[in-house]
Amino acid sequence: MEAYSFDLRQRVLAAYDEGKKTGQVAKQFKVCKAWARRVKQRRRELGITTPLPRNAGRKPKLDPAARARLREFIEAHPDATLEEIRRELKLEVSIGCLWTTLDRMGLRFKKSPSAPASSRIARTRASGVRRGTRS
Repeated sequence: MEAYSFDLRQRVLAAYDEGKKTGQVAKQFKVCKAWARRVKQRRRELGITTPLPRNAGRKPKLDPAARARLREFIEAHPDATLEEIRRELKLEVSIGCLWTTLDRMGLRFKKSPSAPASSRIARTRASGVRRGTRS
């Protein structure tokens, strides 16, 4: 949603300066009463008539330098766990934050198997035998 134009804001404030009430101003310019009231309030309290700046969201907890170190570490140690990454790079962020950062950076890492597959694991069904059938 776009902010109302600067020209409209000026006209609304001029109407207030002429002594009109909020309901009259809102009806005249086809805006909601709350918005008209806020425009007047911002001018009075903050001294501004322009829209308030929009936040682009939170600043990332990991700055570009930390992200570069993270990328290098992942390339060198693709099988490191998130906890190992955090500990080795001395990052003071949560595991969830680290995971989100890696995801947004497009970094994927695959764990290498820590041990060979167990020889004790066997198939549970004998080949050719179906459960629940009678001969």
